[in-house]
Amino acid sequence: MAVPKSKVSRQRRDKRRSSHWKLEEPTLVKCPSCGAYKMSHRVCKACGKYNGRTVLNVE
Repeated sequence: MAVPKSKVSRQRRDKRRSSHWKLEEPTLVKCPSCGAYKMSHRVCKACGKYNGRTVLNVE
């Protein structure tokens, strides 16, 4: 059976786990119609366009 030879300290355990759970910041691209930053493959919140056509009515 696989049994650990000695206890793994909290510091060593947390150091090993730390790199897997980091969040990534979303990549932002400029909207081709208005130039505002938006997430890719999403409707622009500033002008309401997606893929060259108006999807949302923004006042």
